[in-house]
Amino acid sequence: MNKICPDIATAIADIRDGCTVLVSGFGGAGQPTDLIHALIDQGARDLTIVNNNAGNGENGLAALLKAGRVRKIICSFPKTANSHVFDSLYAAKEIELELVPQGTLAERLRCAGAGLGGFFTPTGVGTPIAQGKRTEVINGREFLFETPLPAEFALIQADAADRWGNLTYRKTARNFGPVMCAAATTTIVQVARIVPLGSIDPEHVVTPGIFVSRVVEVSHPLYSS
Repeated sequence: MNKICPDIATAIADIRDGCTVLVSGFGGAGQPTDLIHALIDQGARDLTIVNNNAGNGENGLAALLKAGRVRKIICSFPKTANSHVFDSLYAAKEIELELVPQGTLAERLRCAGAGLGGFFTPTGVGTPIAQGKRTEVINGREFLFETPLPAEFALIQADAADRWGNLTYRKTARNFGPVMCAAATTTIVQVARIVPLGSIDPEHVVTPGIFVSRVVEVSHPLYSS
């Protein structure tokens, strides 16, 4: 069982037009920037992207948006100090936005990975986020029902992996990586280093290899996040 890919192009080759792709990262932290730029080169378009943000500057996720490859973005924080690519596309009605509170986003992903049917949350009650959603009063308090958020693919940045795909992360770059790995049918991971099998203490594994499909080593990233 060897999940190591020889290069990035091979790792992302089967991402198709119209797919939903989960992209790890909290701003630049943990964003798999080289995988994203390889996806631009690969040419898939009409994508739905799930990320905490909607891109920063003109690199990484913002570059994917600028290339016109994204039909819809599902995120928590589309507007930041340097989100001008998304801002322009949204103002021109060239991209669709689904705004999801951050905790709700994480839990929708977790539910998808765990095979659950959804969950009730008070977050968003009485706001436009509640429009069209089922509501229930539980113990005198109103809740929204939120559905899982699965995807065909996930693009993840991690720190280290072995050939079985067991992963560790570096500090805050961990963010959405673990839940996105579990929520996708095919998980593709960019790592700083590949280590020998058995060198990661089982107690230190954050994402077990069962949730990982492919690993590619990017020890010297061409693109910084």
